[in-house]
Amino acid sequence: MPKIKICGLTSIEETAFLKQNQVDFAGVVVFFPKSKRNVSIEHAREIINALDPSIHSVAVTVSPCVEEIKQIEQAGFHYLQVHGELAEDVLNSAKIPIFRAFNISNVSEYSKLHHCSKIHGYVFDAQEPGSGKVFDWSTVKSIPRDEKLFILAGGLTPQNVASAVNFVKPDVVDVSSGVENDSGKGKDPEKIMQFVQNARKTLSI
Repeated sequence: MPKIKICGLTSIEETAFLKQNQVDFAGVVVFFPKSKRNVSIEHAREIINALDPSIHSVAVTVSPCVEEIKQIEQAGFHYLQVHGELAEDVLNSAKIPIFRAFNISNVSEYSKLHHCSKIHGYVFDAQEPGSGKVFDWSTVKSIPRDEKLFILAGGLTPQNVASAVNFVKPDVVDVSSGVENDSGKGKDPEKIMQFVQNARKTLSI
């Protein structure tokens, strides 16, 4: 049964939706103002402090610097998710486990990180993270697995997550835009419930 990651939380109210559905990971975008889901590190701290203790918090970043990593760790995040560039000094200074995000442009880096103890998982995403676009799942289906979490993201929805789980068999499914309100602002509790149910029933048949 795959674990569930709901990404792009922007309000304290949304944390209740995750607890109700026994979600495993909660992602909050910080230090990336280009994203409509970006929040201040102060607000991020409020959001993760409101999470149920059973839910692990993930700071979602793009090419972060060392100072940003320090603030993320001070805020209390459990994990760091890095899109874009993962600089050597960031990797060396990080004190919390890292989810390294890949897309079709940098997936070749994947093989270099197998033996890095700081990398706890790999996020396979669309070319443009957060776009809600699906990529060709066959490009990652054959990637060799190791002990790190294999996290599938990119355009997942309540409608296609069952197919994604059955085809790719990831350890974690990761969704953001696919469970947002029709207005595109904030998470929809009904969509979260449907996503979780559809993701988890696929491997319980």
